[in-house]
Amino acid sequence: MPANETAPSVKKKGRRARLIVLVLVLALFAGLGYGAYWGVDSVRASFPQTTGSLKVPGLTGTVDVKRDAHGIPQLYADNDDDLFRAQGFVHAQDRFWEMDVRRHMTSGRLSEMFGAGQVETDAFLRTLGWRQVAQAEYDNKLSPETKKNLQSYADGVNAYLKGKSGKDLSVEHAALKLSDDYRPEQWSPVDSVAWLKAMAWDLRGNMQDEIDRALMSSKLTQAQIDELYPPYPFDRNKPVVDGGKIEGGKYVPPGSGSAGGSGAGGRPATGSQASAATGSGNGTGLADNATAQGATVGLRTQLTSLAETLDEIPAILGPNGSGIGSNSWVISGSYTTTGKPLLANDPHLSPQLPSVWYQMGLHCRTASAQCQYDVSGYTFSGMPGVVIGHNADIAWGMTNLGADVTDLYLEQVKPEGYVYDNKVVPFTTRDEVIKVAGGASKKMTVRITNNGPLVSDRSDELGTVGSRAPVASSAPDRGNGYAVALRWTALEPGKSMDAVFKLNKAKDFNEFRKAAADFEVPSQNLIYADGKGQSGNIGYQAPGRIPVRGAGDGRMPAPGWDSKYAWKTDKAGNVEYIPQSELPYESNPSRGYIVTANQAVVESGTGAGKYPYLLTTDWGYGARSQRINDLIEAKIKDSGKISTDDMRAMQMDNSSEIAALLTPMLAKIEVSDPDVRSAQKLLEGWNYTQENDSAAAAYFNAVWRNILKLAFGDKMPKELRIEGSCMNVRDDSSGPADELAEVVRECGARDSDSAQPDGGDRWFEVVRRLVKDEKSPWWSAPRKGYAQPATTTRDELFARAMEDARWELTAKLGKDQSTWSWGRLHQLTLKNQTIGTEGPGFLQWLLNRGPWNLGGGEATVNATGWNASSGYGVTWVPSMRMVVNLNDLDKSRWINLTGASGHAYNSHYTDQTTMWAKGELLDWPFGKDAVDRATVDTLTLKP
Repeated sequence: MPANETAPSVKKKGRRARLIVLVLVLALFAGLGYGAYWGVDSVRASFPQTTGSLKVPGLTGTVDVKRDAHGIPQLYADNDDDLFRAQGFVHAQDRFWEMDVRRHMTSGRLSEMFGAGQVETDAFLRTLGWRQVAQAEYDNKLSPETKKNLQSYADGVNAYLKGKSGKDLSVEHAALKLSDDYRPEQWSPVDSVAWLKAMAWDLRGNMQDEIDRALMSSKLTQAQIDELYPPYPFDRNKPVVDGGKIEGGKYVPPGSGSAGGSGAGGRPATGSQASAATGSGNGTGLADNATAQGATVGLRTQLTSLAETLDEIPAILGPNGSGIGSNSWVISGSYTTTGKPLLANDPHLSPQLPSVWYQMGLHCRTASAQCQYDVSGYTFSGMPGVVIGHNADIAWGMTNLGADVTDLYLEQVKPEGYVYDNKVVPFTTRDEVIKVAGGASKKMTVRITNNGPLVSDRSDELGTVGSRAPVASSAPDRGNGYAVALRWTALEPGKSMDAVFKLNKAKDFNEFRKAAADFEVPSQNLIYADGKGQSGNIGYQAPGRIPVRGAGDGRMPAPGWDSKYAWKTDKAGNVEYIPQSELPYESNPSRGYIVTANQAVVESGTGAGKYPYLLTTDWGYGARSQRINDLIEAKIKDSGKISTDDMRAMQMDNSSEIAALLTPMLAKIEVSDPDVRSAQKLLEGWNYTQENDSAAAAYFNAVWRNILKLAFGDKMPKELRIEGSCMNVRDDSSGPADELAEVVRECGARDSDSAQPDGGDRWFEVVRRLVKDEKSPWWSAPRKGYAQPATTTRDELFARAMEDARWELTAKLGKDQSTWSWGRLHQLTLKNQTIGTEGPGFLQWLLNRGPWNLGGGEATVNATGWNASSGYGVTWVPSMRMVVNLNDLDKSRWINLTGASGHAYNSHYTDQTTMWAKGELLDWPFGKDAVDRATVDTLTLKP
């Protein structure tokens, strides 16, 4: 019999776990009404066995699973098949509920678990066809070795599932009362591949911006929209790669040869690519010769509906907006205290419980052709391999590149098909049946054009697409409206799963770049380090399948009936993507470091030193990246060397760029109200850092939120304003507003995670440009009752924002300013991403954790993001943090947002969260001796 079948064999933690279970059970019996159903057995039944031994069918030898005090496993095997079989088994031990939900989500089958409330979400996901694409990848694209590893992993998951159901799998399965009629189906390799589609969806680029710009055009002029989407400030915030050229069909990094122009072998950007590369573009892709203003008015209803549909998907994956990004940087050994590179990474994603990441090491006891892996890092439950981390030779990190890989197309639909170049082309169709728990199945038909599936088919409102859109005379007849299709690179089968295993085995920069060539979606910034030579090597590669467009710049929905707006194809009809050999990269730059934090990768255009392809115009605006650059340069100038602890301190930097800009202006404004004046004094001497105990940070962020609301929020169309925010407006539905137009009550309709203005670094740049014009029309705000007159200047609006902020914080935090703190406003609550968000209150109490009071904020390096339209609560976070020491891998450091376990009331459910909130990092053992010293539980898996 095993010595321990639950938590690690640490007595203190064991007592704590039993105490929690006892308290839970007493609470249930005390009046929550579930005592007859719940008990110790229900809570503990799914906890993993972590010591002793277990038989796992299919193994050819033993596998040791060594867990440290935080339940993080390191696996040791003698061949690849056993290693990945064991990975699947261990993932399922800790995270099967998460895995089960993910596979139902990626295949559009959530209704089978959660009932009729998920039918619309399933219908949208079926329309996208993630599962079909994943199947095609597995069948036709992936290498035999990758498919073998995927099958081994699936076999390991299935070995765990054998004989289990209901409470044996998770508390969530038991809570849904699935124990009697739910039997988990066998895990398949395609279940793993499909998860990459969910990852790609989360990081899909500018689709939300494309929708938002189109919706804005119903109320704002094109010039106003351009002011709200300013060009990237290359003069102030450094791109990832500063220059380079294309020569002979290859990208030549800056500092190599004669870099500095497009080169004789360059491919200059053409058409809209060149015009949009350095500016925000005019967004005229909607219809021939039609300006964006007015041309997208008819899309208002259908795009609003599409946006609402998209908001349902982040309930599983997390919000997708300006917040989704990451930080990563790597320092050459010439500038580190270790003499070898240091690499840091912290991807920013929605806070989830459990964390999207699972820490794990995969080790071959002896390297051989049959056993090729010695790698450790962050994995995805449900997928084999390590996504971010290091092996014995190299380390790598990722941030979202943000390339524009999605386009919306208007389609003229007829009963027999859709119009393309004045011809009617039949739809490609696919019939789907959605099974619904507790209800009748739903049938649906997916219609697909040459520009992608019709996402508008998933909404009754979208049936009237284009009902009011003015279009040029060359556009086809409107009929009953235009449909909307989605073109997305991830809907084409690819080889990203191959890239994961190649990265895990890469031994140098050349092998790293070859692996990156297969990392097609999502398009990521990949940074690199190794410890070879005197001071090691550092590098960067931009991978990804990025389309080359014809007409249009991807900023607005394009006319699908006109082939000149289609993505370019070769003679065989295959889409032309930017060649991998021509994507930017860099190796050992002379500056000694590389920073990627969602800023522009390179400046595109047709001039000297410009990159000839358009990657996107919707970069992050570089607030975080430039702060990291500045911190690195300051440290090098001060001491010449950067330590592991310096890297950790940089990750926790709370400095606010927008506070540094606006606070001096706010301090000069004359304030008569003594209560507002006392709040204003909080800003005197403040150093612009957003610590969780800072009253000044609380007040400034409240002022910033109210500036955005007064200057921009109330001017947004209702489709972008937060749901429930209501205001009186003139009804111009029948034509331009005039003095006789009726005043109506208009309420916002946007989900809290994606409402605008969200306050991210795009809004930093908008306000930075506007503050120079003290009489800009944006500073106008109407009268508010009798106490507050209308504003017409910057300082008048700032004064009102300061007053509004004072009374907002009085209501939220109390009148006594000495009790104010940023952390009391800026709180993180971790929610189970299924029952914890939508389930009964009791179950939310059971599964959710928090709150934690946090420092940091929007567009800071310590990127605890919040949406200024909806409040101050944390909406996205550094989902993990790591610092890799290439001089001594055993001295690397890491932390996860939550813990290894997905089981509520397991001692490793959230045992890393408080340390994460404080900016602490755990030891990250890699070598066998270091792993053995850290091990507290060993489970041996046997054939």
